[in-house]
Amino acid sequence: MASDLIRVAVLGSTGSVGQQALDVVRALPDRFRVTAIGAGSNVGVLRRQVQEFRPAAAWARPGVDAGALARELGDATSWQPLDVMAARDDVDLVVVATSGLAGMAPTLAALAAGKPVAIANKEVLVVGGHAVRAMLEEHRARGAELRPVDSEHSAIWQCLWGEAPEAIDRLTLTASGGSFRDHDLAALEHVTPEEALNHPTWQMGPKITVDSATLFNKGLEAIEARWLFDIPLDRIDVLQHRESVVHSMVTFVDGSVKAQLGEPDMRLPIQVAIGYPHRLPARPAPEMDLARRGSLTFSAVDERRFPALVAVLEAGRRNDSSAAALSGADEAAVAHFLAGRCRFTDIARLLERALDAHAATAHPELEHLLEAERWGHRFVDEAVTAGTVGVA
Repeated sequence: MASDLIRVAVLGSTGSVGQQALDVVRALPDRFRVTAIGAGSNVGVLRRQVQEFRPAAAWARPGVDAGALARELGDATSWQPLDVMAARDDVDLVVVATSGLAGMAPTLAALAAGKPVAIANKEVLVVGGHAVRAMLEEHRARGAELRPVDSEHSAIWQCLWGEAPEAIDRLTLTASGGSFRDHDLAALEHVTPEEALNHPTWQMGPKITVDSATLFNKGLEAIEARWLFDIPLDRIDVLQHRESVVHSMVTFVDGSVKAQLGEPDMRLPIQVAIGYPHRLPARPAPEMDLARRGSLTFSAVDERRFPALVAVLEAGRRNDSSAAALSGADEAAVAHFLAGRCRFTDIARLLERALDAHAATAHPELEHLLEAERWGHRFVDEAVTAGTVGVA
């Protein structure tokens, strides 16, 4: 094996980011080899991936007949839990592209094993940020790293290459504004899930697309940035940028501003994360043509339109278990909205009520954070079941 060949575990391989990570690997066979794959319940896609990449280890969500799949695909692949795969000796880099808290254990296991983690999972840092940051610092000298994959955090990361931490003044995350950025405010009570899932720029899964419409996702990204870059939340701003070309910016103490630009395509930040510290010659995203675009627009975020953003930023500023509770609350609220059991505007109302009701833990350990996330989910489920919010 060539010394510069990077052996990659792709966890969440059948999701959107996972499949795009495999696109990047596929285009650079002299740089990367997939040695481990973990998926959810999409057995058809998983089967094709294992047949193509022949990883040494694989995993499928409980309930999938992994034994039958293993027999079908042969004995070359071992079937192991995500956290076991993340710490394997034949894995040099772990891509965490799972949804929800499925990424928590493998992220912590990879960091504990001194491995770099290319992370594309919001919940891991929003819910477990205290624990993940502590694990990172404990094992940084052995090679543990967090490399952001989300386009906004990748942009900030790239702007910070070569810069001293004390030179940073502020971080600015850009937000497209989602599906309802131009919608009449009064009409938001009556929008449908189908309308919410019609994002003007990105093709994403249903949960994150709804979170983009409420801008809850941007609050989560601000909290993620706090943990990724060790910057207080009160020095992280959100700026609306319709075209999603300027992915984020950094302002330095001398007033200079750096920004990273690119066409909206997740394959480029994925390649940046797994290829670091090198700029690889493959060009996975469309070329940027600013002359064709002509102009880029920016505006302040209208908090009346996006009360969910206000709630999650307040939760993050408290620096306790509140953000974990709101992560669970939002997951439940979005599920109820998509199922037609509550209105779009009820999502923010439920988040505000959960934030008021949560008995936060001031200095949370991981178990406190996980319980807060479960509490938030239960709180919303009970509120919707009780009929205190919902479709009239």
